[in-house]
Amino acid sequence: MTRRTLTLKSKRFREERQEVWKEMEALLQRIESRSVRNLTDEEIIKLPRLYRAVLSSLSVARATSLDQSVVSYLESLSTRAYYVIYGSQQRLRDRVYGFFSRDWPLAVQSAWKDLSVSSFIFALGMLIGFVLVSNNPDWFYSLMNEDMASGRTPAASEEFLRETIYGYEKEDGGLARFAASLFSNNSGVSILAFALGFAFALPTVVLLLYNGLSIGAFIAVFASKGLGFEIGGWLAIHGTTELFAIALAGAGGVLIGRAVAFPGEMSRMESLRSKSEQASIILGGVIVMMFVAGLIEAFGRQLINNDWIRYGIGGSMLIFWLVYFFLPRKSPEQ
Repeated sequence: MTRRTLTLKSKRFREERQEVWKEMEALLQRIESRSVRNLTDEEIIKLPRLYRAVLSSLSVARATSLDQSVVSYLESLSTRAYYVIYGSQQRLRDRVYGFFSRDWPLAVQSAWKDLSVSSFIFALGMLIGFVLVSNNPDWFYSLMNEDMASGRTPAASEEFLRETIYGYEKEDGGLARFAASLFSNNSGVSILAFALGFAFALPTVVLLLYNGLSIGAFIAVFASKGLGFEIGGWLAIHGTTELFAIALAGAGGVLIGRAVAFPGEMSRMESLRSKSEQASIILGGVIVMMFVAGLIEAFGRQLINNDWIRYGIGGSMLIFWLVYFFLPRKSPEQ
């Protein structure tokens, strides 16, 4: 089937069924902006029928390999309808369970391409920052905020840097202050990387790259003093969770940016709306991951000074997140 034929087929498919979709969309918007009480008895009775019609359209669209933008729109519409129709009957405990057992990991699975792009940009920034500072330490002062570094600069001695890795506190609260600053910075970067995605994801890419540059520069300072393995363990214990969260937030931003830049047959607003719920679920999970990273960092920094145990905890957390996110699950409409 040629691309022209597929486009015409997709257009005809939309024209035949879009009145039902628009009716469902209008009802959902009224419910989401106010409540289900805003509907008449006839509209409430009609909801399940419209939902089944949307599911039928989604099934046909998938089976006939129609334009991906149509499939994405119908997936979003059916998911919203599912939560409106069945979500109100769930207890808070069930909703929380549904978020962690199904909604969050499915949202991440669907955004695996965006996560790959986000992770690559982030890792590239770290590599470039490390290489630049390793070859010319003066780059550090351009890539890393000196206040946040708190003396951990190329001019610092090996002894001073070693003390910061193993939790020995200075009078100024050294490592604790730095860890708090790092956590605050990374949380801010995560939120911004997500929020600025609507600008075709360009600010998201810049933020991910710059944050990667800063982390790479920071690692290079310790590596230049022969502490590369040690700083890797200090970062790994909480970093596999925290840095993964940043990459996920970036994926949410890229997802939104891609929806705006390449809307397909939909308008930009329709395309954005079709991806906004998925991206919001990802951001909600990112906040959870940042909280978990904060707990690990707070206790791990205080209690664990063995490099191998730090790497073991960090590696275990990375494996946990990968299995949790990419273990096959059924979507609500299946």
